Formats: sequence, C-alpha cells, structure tokens
Amino acid sequence: MPGCVFCAIIAGESPAAVVHEDDDLIAFLDARPLSRGHTLVVPKRHASGLSELDGALGARMFALGHRLALAARDGALRADGVNLVVNDGRAAFQTVDHVHLHVVPRHAGDKRSVVGRFLRRRPRTSDDAAALLRDALRSSP
Repeated sequence: MPGCVFCAIIAGESPAAVVHEDDDLIAFLDARPLSRGHTLVVPKRHASGLSELDGALGARMFALGHRLALAARDGALRADGVNLVVNDGRAAFQTVDHVHLHVVPRHAGDKRSVVGRFLRRRPRTSDDAAALLRDALRSSP
C-alpha cells in the first residue's frame, strides 16, 4: 500500500530492527517504544484494521505475539509481565493504518515511566533488544 510505513518496512524500503519474519508476518521493534523490547507484530498483507484482517492470519499474529511475550519474560529481557494490545481505529489510538499487535514488556514498578513514554514517545536508542528477543525465540518451542 503506497504511503504505508509498515508496507515500506515489509518491502525492505525502510529500516527496522526485525525480531522475526516468515512468509506472512514480520515482527520488529517499535520505533518509539513504551518499554525496552516493545515489538510490533504485523501481517505482511496490508489490512487497515481488524475488519480487513483474515481471521486465520489474525490468529497467527496473536500466536506470534504469545511467543514474543514468553520470550520477553523468559529470555534476557526478564520482563515481569507483558501487554498485548491492538489499537483498532483512530478512536482506539491507532496511528498507523496497517493492523498490528503491540507486545510491550513490562517490569514491576514501571507504570509511571510507561505512562510518561505513552504521552511523550521518543525514538528508540538501541536495537539490542531485538537480538535478545531473537535469541529467546530460538530457545523456545
């Protein structure tokens, strides 16, 4: 889809810290993360929102999100919890018109810092979390 930042990443026209990629899905670090390891799971076939997303592909998207959540908890990121979030539509804070699942690692006591980052999102400073998540994914079933 012309003008879609996620489609540009999928096409290799824009850079991203890729955590996982297969024929149908790509997962990469959010450019303005709420926490270290904040990852987006994106279907390669463009769908603006959930109403355009094939149900089976949506299930695979959530299955990968589940694996990433476990990797964030059990791997070197040592998250205490994980938020899995889909913002569907502008009213739900969707800012990119390409459906995607946020996988946001959380740590005990981080509520204030995560809320602050939500209000003032800044660019990510390091891609080391991508390597940590890739390693944890390779170690998981």
